[in-house]
Amino acid sequence: MEIDGHTRLVGLIAHPAGHSKSPAMHNAAFAKTDVNARFLAFDVEPDQLPDAITAMRTFKMLGASVSMPFKQAVIPLLDHLDKTAELVGAVNTVVNHDGELTGYTTDGIGFVEALKDDGVRLAGQTMTLAGVGGAGTPIAIQAALSGLKTLNVFNINDPSVKNAKHIVQVINEQTDCHATFYPLEDRDQFKQSIAESDIYTDATGLGMGKLVDKTLVDDPTWFHPDMTVFDTVYAPSVTKLMGVAQQANVAHVINGQGMLLNQGAAAFKLWTGKEMPLKQLSL
Repeated sequence: MEIDGHTRLVGLIAHPAGHSKSPAMHNAAFAKTDVNARFLAFDVEPDQLPDAITAMRTFKMLGASVSMPFKQAVIPLLDHLDKTAELVGAVNTVVNHDGELTGYTTDGIGFVEALKDDGVRLAGQTMTLAGVGGAGTPIAIQAALSGLKTLNVFNINDPSVKNAKHIVQVINEQTDCHATFYPLEDRDQFKQSIAESDIYTDATGLGMGKLVDKTLVDDPTWFHPDMTVFDTVYAPSVTKLMGVAQQANVAHVINGQGMLLNQGAAAFKLWTGKEMPLKQLSL
């Protein structure tokens, strides 16, 4: 589709932004669905964030993706938050409704949809979650809102532990899920929790980059065949944790690629009202 006088703009607001795969994904989806829009990445300096949000209104943009370091900083500049973004305290998607900007978080939706794609349900289940940071926080909230019965949260004793305990409190106060916090240093409790869980989710970032050879669980006997093991890491496609789970013949072993694609698809639908044709995209 050619750019014309009716072409709408969507942007990534991040710093840095040049590494992002979002422009390729969303522009391919616009083309496949005949949406007259273009997606560009904008590297925004922290002191320029208010100007970027003003520009979104001025240029009548469809909206924007928001990445680090702006997922929290953008909130005071918006008009509305959806419930999940409010509970999580972070925004990764902004939608422009005739000049009024609403913030959403689609990371947790990406997690839930990735599980559905693999035939895994959350309703009524017990999950152990390791790591409650940028990925783990929306995962915890969205899983609780999606009918999870019990959530056992494990986090190391670093600055993020305050957030982990806060999220557990929010879940217990505002959802029907029962959440409990445990220190990740308690290995016996960690092992027992995994053994009693239907789903184990690792949102720590171990298994990627310089930590590619690291995993919290290196003993296959910690897992049982009837469970799901979900690693939010998407590169490499098979992490060390996933290899351990495969040795245990775990029924569902899932990496983070589906979560990444589905969170983008959720944002795409918020901007356009259309389903992103994931199966037609070569990314």
